[in-house]
Amino acid sequence: MPQARTSQNKKTTAPKLPTLSAEDLWSLDRLGTPALSPDGRQLVCSLSRGTVERRHNRLWLMDCSGERAPRALTVCGERDSQPAWSPRGDAIAFLARREQQGEKDARPQLYLIAPDGGEARRLSDFAPGIESFRWLPDGSGLIFSAWVWPGLRGVAAQRREHQRWTERKETGYSTEEVFYRHWDHNIPMGRVLHLWHLDIASGRLRDLFEGSDLELPRSNGGAGDYDISPDGRHLVFVHDPAAVQRGGQPWALSEMDLRSRRCRRLIEDPAWDIASPSYSGDGRALAFTAAPVGRHDQALAQPALLRLDARRRTLGWHLLGGADWDLDAGALRWAEADQALLFTAQQRGRCHLWRLGLGSGDCRVLQAGGWVQGFDVSGRDGGQVVTASDSAQHPVRLHALRAGEAPRRLERFNDELLAKRRLGEQREVWFEGAQGDAVQMWLTLPVDFSPRRRHPIFHVIHGGPFAAAGDTFSYRWNPHVLAARGHVVAQVNYHGSSGFGFAFRDSIMGRQGQLESQDIEAASDWLLAQPWADARRLSATGGSYGGFLVAWLNGHAAPGRYRSYVCHAGVFDRIATFSADSYMQRPRDLKARYWEDMPRVLAQSPHAFAHAMCTPTLVIHGAQDYRVPDCNGLAYYNTLKARGVPARLLWFPDENHWVLKPRNSVLWYREFLDWVQRWEAPAARRRG
Repeated sequence: MPQARTSQNKKTTAPKLPTLSAEDLWSLDRLGTPALSPDGRQLVCSLSRGTVERRHNRLWLMDCSGERAPRALTVCGERDSQPAWSPRGDAIAFLARREQQGEKDARPQLYLIAPDGGEARRLSDFAPGIESFRWLPDGSGLIFSAWVWPGLRGVAAQRREHQRWTERKETGYSTEEVFYRHWDHNIPMGRVLHLWHLDIASGRLRDLFEGSDLELPRSNGGAGDYDISPDGRHLVFVHDPAAVQRGGQPWALSEMDLRSRRCRRLIEDPAWDIASPSYSGDGRALAFTAAPVGRHDQALAQPALLRLDARRRTLGWHLLGGADWDLDAGALRWAEADQALLFTAQQRGRCHLWRLGLGSGDCRVLQAGGWVQGFDVSGRDGGQVVTASDSAQHPVRLHALRAGEAPRRLERFNDELLAKRRLGEQREVWFEGAQGDAVQMWLTLPVDFSPRRRHPIFHVIHGGPFAAAGDTFSYRWNPHVLAARGHVVAQVNYHGSSGFGFAFRDSIMGRQGQLESQDIEAASDWLLAQPWADARRLSATGGSYGGFLVAWLNGHAAPGRYRSYVCHAGVFDRIATFSADSYMQRPRDLKARYWEDMPRVLAQSPHAFAHAMCTPTLVIHGAQDYRVPDCNGLAYYNTLKARGVPARLLWFPDENHWVLKPRNSVLWYREFLDWVQRWEAPAARRRG
């Protein structure tokens, strides 16, 4: 009798899908902000694609009806960005660094391509390079921003000086400016941001700020800082009116007649910080955001409206949205034939697209987050809206919105990869924090989470502090990658976080570290009270201001409370951090200058509590970080080593406040998770 086959009786199960890895993050397509065609039928956006080994940035065209599949518009470029349709919709301008006819761009230049494809042609050959641009309404040319030498006249003089600069042998940077570097780069030595006019037919370039003291804000310079009137005759822009440029000073609003280059100051009031100007369809009104910085340093930006008469005289301006406004509005766009304004603003750990009706004053969510990262409105009727939004469960996706219709998704770029990965559940919880206030916390659970098992936990403390953790997909601190080894990842929106109103945001000023750490400790109490929490395996990690809070906890939390810390780009020494690019703003946060009130500054500086630090810490920093210079990370690491506290340093000579190079990013995740896991293990199993 033949032997029975037992394999038929075995229960087969499909293999489990892998979790999301750090390498996967570099295989995902990363979509930029969409730009709508004037008729609202198509959009173009940049898309970064590749692997951990190599990536490129190209433009893609999409049909807003969803009837046609997306297609690549540019195929030769490596860094194509900032696409914008011509007013007639017959061309798309963008910035790129390319090689054409044997000539390679040293700096970004303007290119032009037809929507139906073909070869892009270079529009500009401007030696200093181009930062941002806008089309003139008749399509005859563009206005662009560029870093130039303010005392020179004409394109030829700028070219000669740029050549001299690039050929110089010295590497020293000399300056007498107050504002001379930003985030990860020096302000180009001796240069300022000017607006230029490019005529397409003749190729002629004209410096609109030549011979004046005007310059765009050094901290920005994007296309959101200026706008062109619908008749093409006027240019509005924000700028710092002070004689000495400093970070954090309020901006003014001015308008230029493009023919004569004469300027008129529309708003200049040190009590108000003005941003994001935008002309109405008839050019007789300007929408912008205004923050009452004269009353509060961290005042929220509110939509505002300024009206002009037929002779361009100001009829006054007023705030929109009501006296109880408690949102921080982003850049404004006109919609619905100038009957409404659209903008993004955070609210309780999400970022929505909002609609503000100008007649009714009604403000409501037009598209709920997740996190709306960007949007655009069609130029003719403002009826078509497209958004770029993500959530904790997926990277950015593009949607088309029309009144009365459900949002229509326009692409499926990352669906195939994500379908082959498991993502953990995200939960939103609230608990009682400092001062008895309700505080929000996001939990990302590991894919094999079970309430019947004990799970290790670590905090991921967000930076800012005027920022927020939320329902968003992050590449640098992706909670799913961080949870991949079985941890529950906790992200607390502590006091000071954005999206919870002005009072919550302002509460930490002059006492930084106090309320925030109380919130994190209360969150830890809540977490450890859960039946699935392993009290022996609790750690805390954070970056930037979150790194400051990690260092703060090391000097304030009870010894043994946290198994380990990870401090990325964190503030350790408030006095040494006066070397930061934002040094003029920090005394406002601390409510003290160190040479006037040293005790108050020290009371908010982690290094003053180094005598109590005893918890193993991984310190991560980049040498090109100008927001939190690496003297902080090195001093923190050295202090721990000198005190005999276990510590490890991950220092990048070629990274800034973030870690942006693919291989460095993968290393960052590995070092991060290895360190946390190492100190959760029994002592006999640890190495080093």
